[in-house]
Amino acid sequence: MRTRTLPASVLAGVVALSAVACSGGSDPADGEDAAAAPSSSGSSAAPEVESSRPGDGQLDLGYILAETGPLSGLGVGVIAATQLAVEDINAAGGVLGQPVTLSGGDEAGDPTVAGQTADRLLGEGVDAIIGPVSSAISLSVLDRITGAGALQCAGANTSSTFTGYPDKGLYFRTIPANTRQGPVLAQAVIGEGASRVAVVVRNDDYGQSLSTSLIEELESEGAEVVANVPYDPAATTFSAEVAEVAEAQPDAVVVIAFQEGTTLLRSLIENGLGPDDVSLFGTDGMSLGALGASVSEATPGVLEGMQATQASSQNDPAFLDRLVASKPQVQLTNFTPYHYDCVVTIALAALEAGSDAPGDIARAMASVTRDGEACSTFADCAELIAQGTDIDYNGVSGPLDFTEIGEPEVGLFDVVRFDGSGTPQIVRTVESR
Repeated sequence: MRTRTLPASVLAGVVALSAVACSGGSDPADGEDAAAAPSSSGSSAAPEVESSRPGDGQLDLGYILAETGPLSGLGVGVIAATQLAVEDINAAGGVLGQPVTLSGGDEAGDPTVAGQTADRLLGEGVDAIIGPVSSAISLSVLDRITGAGALQCAGANTSSTFTGYPDKGLYFRTIPANTRQGPVLAQAVIGEGASRVAVVVRNDDYGQSLSTSLIEELESEGAEVVANVPYDPAATTFSAEVAEVAEAQPDAVVVIAFQEGTTLLRSLIENGLGPDDVSLFGTDGMSLGALGASVSEATPGVLEGMQATQASSQNDPAFLDRLVASKPQVQLTNFTPYHYDCVVTIALAALEAGSDAPGDIARAMASVTRDGEACSTFADCAELIAQGTDIDYNGVSGPLDFTEIGEPEVGLFDVVRFDGSGTPQIVRTVESR
């Protein structure tokens, strides 16, 4: 896996917007190169699209996103971004001469709730579904969605499981896989001089796939993983896990968690494993912008010096400004560009195909994101398609360049460091292939 720190001219614009992203926003390494690995573009053949679900001339979308549950802190922003994308598309004339419709529901961090939402949306006749946010919850409904012949596009599913999943050619994601984030996180750990690393990891698909790529890179760089501690995501206390980490005497601790990570961090700090004691690292599932205050409302600076990696949301600062201005309820913009791009890519693929049938849309998804004339808004791209021009949609999350299996070929990641006020500040942005 190759990583590349972006040029200073690019980074300057990103760092200047770190306060927007963290107080209003996001879900990375140094100039060191991680071990090279083949691009995923050659890892699998394009799956044959299997869908007989018909179109009716109007693009109908649904979403299954985190209205409640462990990722609800991110849910407000990604729902708002999904809605904004539909508003922008309709303001530009809609798709196939009709306005795009949007219906939504909760994933709740619960497969049962997410399944009920999926059944309702499929019963309403949606052509495509955005979400869920959680990789584990997405896996719980993927077969249900694609089995019904509908298309699914996720803006936060980072698990490597999706890369080779038998999805009937109907599943897409705009966010890079964990296999691209793990090496960036590992290089950040190595960059602090750590040689004895403990990993505390949420025991689900998200956590295990990210920890696997992290540990592989750490060990390839000569670091020793002295503790690899999975935990039950439903747990409310982590004394046994923290004791296991303490016994291993690490010089760095990596926490891979969702919102329950706040409890884990408190326990680590109380047991002499905070950022004043060891090099401490986290990941984007913990809603980094609000993490300091969540760990200690009175003293959010308790995380000062902690670092974390996140899928970068900084490619288009103007988009973040517009999202927050138009949707005042948004406090965190983590993952919002990726959800916006799901909606726009689906709409452009429907235009390219001249159809809202999910199978037709799926066959055009990759082609509208690469190897054509570059465009960056729905309106501009739609005009090119109407002229018969092949397009390359470069979204608000960055160049998508879908591989044959429907995911980005390149990932952009931020490495952040928490300051004395508990606010994560971007210190570098890294391209990972």
